[in-house]
Amino acid sequence: MTGDNVTLDDLRQRLTDLDRALIALVAERKTLSEEVARVKRATGKPTRDYEREREVLLGVRAMAAERGVSPALAEQLLRLLIRSSLTTQEQASVVARGAGSGRRALVIGGAGKMGAWFVSFLASQGFAVEVADPAPSAGGVTHVADWRSTDLKHDYIVLATPLAITDAILRELALRRPAGVIFDVGSLKSPLRAGLMALKSHGCQVTSVHPMFGPDTELLSGRHVVFVDLGHEAALASARELFAPTMAEQVVMSLDDHDRLVAYVLGLSHALNIAFFTALAESGEAAPKLARMSSTTFDAQLDVASRVAQESPDLYYEIQSLNDYGAESLEALSQAVERIRTAVLSRDDKAFVALMRRGRDYLEDRRSATERRA
Repeated sequence: MTGDNVTLDDLRQRLTDLDRALIALVAERKTLSEEVARVKRATGKPTRDYEREREVLLGVRAMAAERGVSPALAEQLLRLLIRSSLTTQEQASVVARGAGSGRRALVIGGAGKMGAWFVSFLASQGFAVEVADPAPSAGGVTHVADWRSTDLKHDYIVLATPLAITDAILRELALRRPAGVIFDVGSLKSPLRAGLMALKSHGCQVTSVHPMFGPDTELLSGRHVVFVDLGHEAALASARELFAPTMAEQVVMSLDDHDRLVAYVLGLSHALNIAFFTALAESGEAAPKLARMSSTTFDAQLDVASRVAQESPDLYYEIQSLNDYGAESLEALSQAVERIRTAVLSRDDKAFVALMRRGRDYLEDRRSATERRA
């Protein structure tokens, strides 16, 4: 469709036809991914093959260059398609395993965002899932307003409740001594120490889990799930077994190690972004003026800070204030800012350069460690 007589409508229709064809190809690729998942399960191959991904990406970059298409754009498109394919394969693997067939699970707080994620996750494995939550939950599962009205004869009891009330529920569960595996999914464990120890002392199968991802997550590849070892080997193994069909990286640690590391992984990163948008809001520079300015670093930081600003202030306050190790990361941030400030105001270029080089070396070591794990 070329020539002097072609119209804009003709060209737009051609683009529409191409878009339709692209979507059809994506759908065909999704169907093929389901078949790939079946073959991998039958042959015992892992869901993710990093060497194969690398070959595909290098190949598509070369093909793009030959056709006059940006290799970076081609790689970005293929990465999205690979991620979609992995999601399809991972979900198929979870369903096929059917670990929950004939078994029951109770999600206390299952009407919340993270609770709903666990409801869906457990249901996909074949569990008969029940939700205990004062708020209404999604259809398709048994729902009660109060967990105390259930028989507690579940194979798994998951607490996806706010930190402020989780400890009390744990302690009350300890008095009831359920036979199934019990674990919370809280971002912090310090506020839950008494309840977790109460369950342990009463002989319950207790462990603690921290999914290091949000409720909108579909693909667990590249995500971490932290399991806190409370000394009950069978409970820990049972909780880990739930995530065995996924590609999530499982990390086991002690309760104290968990909260000390979370003080930096969550506490520090949250505080940094809160400080960033607070400084902007209090700078006196009107938002419309700054909107006319742009830089790669500022835009990237603004994107992260904007997502943080949309999160629950109450939850973020709990993560900062209820962690026994929270003050440590905040003090580290304060000292780092002061060192930058001192180096700049005193025109100490050597100190400033040293800070950046030390940070570069640390981040390079972390990147290398991540690549070795992959």
